[in-house]
Formats: sequence, C-alpha cells, structure tokens
Amino acid sequence: MAARTAGKATKAVQIAQVGWDAIRPAPVILVSGPEQFLADRSVRQLRDQLVAEDPRLEVHDLSADQYGPGELITLASPSLFAEPRLIRVANVEKCTDAFLQEALSYLEAPADDTYLVLRHGGGVRGKKLLDALRGGLGGGIEVICAELKKDTEKLDFAAAEFAAEGRRVSAGALRALVQAFQDDLSELASACQQLLADGAAEITEVTVEKYYSGRVETNAFKVADTAIAGRQGEALILLRHALASGQDPVPIVAAFASKLRTMAKVSGGGRSSQGELASRFGLAPWQVQRAQRDLGGWSDEGLGRAIDLIATTDAAVKGAERDAVYALERMVSVVSRRGATR
Repeated sequence: MAARTAGKATKAVQIAQVGWDAIRPAPVILVSGPEQFLADRSVRQLRDQLVAEDPRLEVHDLSADQYGPGELITLASPSLFAEPRLIRVANVEKCTDAFLQEALSYLEAPADDTYLVLRHGGGVRGKKLLDALRGGLGGGIEVICAELKKDTEKLDFAAAEFAAEGRRVSAGALRALVQAFQDDLSELASACQQLLADGAAEITEVTVEKYYSGRVETNAFKVADTAIAGRQGEALILLRHALASGQDPVPIVAAFASKLRTMAKVSGGGRSSQGELASRFGLAPWQVQRAQRDLGGWSDEGLGRAIDLIATTDAAVKGAERDAVYALERMVSVVSRRGATR
C-alpha cells in the first residue's frame, strides 16, 4: 500500500484504499477527498448494498462540527432487535474535540453490525483520527474521492455512466459533454442521465446538441475546433455567440492554447505510434488521433505563428490591449488560415 507523508514523518497506510465506485462494507469507512459529488454517490452505493443485505438497516446522520458528547456511543449501542446500523458522519474536517476523542475511543472497539462512515473533505483537522484509522485501528477502509481535474478523467467518468447502463456512446458525444459541463461534475452526471433516457440506439454528438445546443455551441473548445478546421466565418459567428452568451475571453484563449499545444507536441513526435505519443506526452489516444487529424494543412511555421499570436492574445484579453474582442477575432482569423497572417 502507498505511503502518505504527514508533516516530517512518513507513515505506511495499513488499510485498503479504494476508488469511490469500489466502496464496500467495513466496520469503519473513511470517505476522503475534495470531490463531494463522488463522496455522496459512493455513500449512497454503500447504503444500497447494506439495504440489499438487510432491509431493516437503520440509517443515522451526525455532523462532526456540531457533535455533542455521547452521540456516537448512543447510536452505536445494541438495539432490542439487533438491526444493522449505518452511521454517516459529515464534516469530520471540522470536528469538535468531543467527536475526535470519542471517535478515537470507538476505533478501539467498533460496535457489531454497525458501519461508521466518516466523511473528511481535506485539511489537517482530525489528522490524529485519520492517522489512527489508516494505521489499521478499527479495521476500516478508505474510499478516496479525488477531484477529477483532467479531461481524460472526466471522459472516463462519463463513459462509465453510459457503460453501466449498457448504452453505446460516440467519442464525439463524450467530448461534447465534457466540454459543455467541464466545470461541474454533478451537472455532467445529470446530463449523462438525461441522455440515457433518450431512446436512440447510440448517443452521438447530434444527440448531445439536441439537448444542450446552447451549452455546446458557446463552448470555447467548439470555437477552437471550428477555427482549426479552417472554417473562419463559422468560427467568428461561434465566437460572437459565445461572447454574447457571457463567455469570458480568457477561457476561450486557453482553449485555443490547449489545442495548439497538443498539435505542436504531436507534430514534433515524428513517426512514433499513437500509443507511444500518448504515453510520452501524457495524452489519451483519442487526443493524439484528433491532433493528427487537425494538423492537416498546417506547416510548422504556421503553427509557430499561431501559437505566438495566442500568447499575444492572452495578454491582450488580460489588459494589455484595449479591445479584447478585436484581439479574439484576430486570433480566430489567423488560426482559421492555419497561421497565415494575411
């Protein structure tokens, strides 16, 4: 098991650490990490597992930051009919001293037929409790709910939503969804569930645009993809639509920069295979394939000029020039001409 660093000391983790979708019953379950949506879903999955095992399950909720002495012991005490109990404790990262002391005592001898879930969103508060649990006290497990930051992680998440229901979804539809809902995982999950209700045999990019045309059309990456494809007029229309819909210029420039940086990496990768390029540059295979397709008609000189102009545009929209819209339109036009300035 991996080791964690705590202060100056490094302590080996003695308990199983699993992903949010692999939660399972244990006397104590530490649900850690900043992604609240995944944590909530994971705990719901645990509850469903326990109800399936015994419908008599009693569910109790505590908040560690408003904890009163004796609450945990009271809820964990044996009941008359010996029903199994699930005790969910929120805000452990803000716990009171009373909770910390009593939770540490509870780990010494967890109650029978009781499942204690400790939700810790991050930070140093409650570290003594976490260290004890990770060291093996209480016979627990840790469920890690890390934030999904990379597009590849969000793509994998969305793909899993459809796979769980046995539905086919195109790569283009997944990319469109992630681009449209990249800032909120719960919204992305809700969008996937709505699309699953559609009766189409396969979820495609057309299906996504039918439901979320406004979100997709105004997305910064949609503008970038259209410009890179050489469709200047359409790209300028999408840019103006994005700005009119409230899109901030900075993320639009960032989308162009991300796309062209990937193209430059792949262009400099020589004759390496897609798999080799993906491994070398930390990309998904579909990103390499997309970049190779986008590079059609581009020269190294044109790519360099476009990247230089994107850097200039980034400064412009952050205050270096008076007219940010003009700077954006200039960038879109040059990229649409594959780096030609006139």
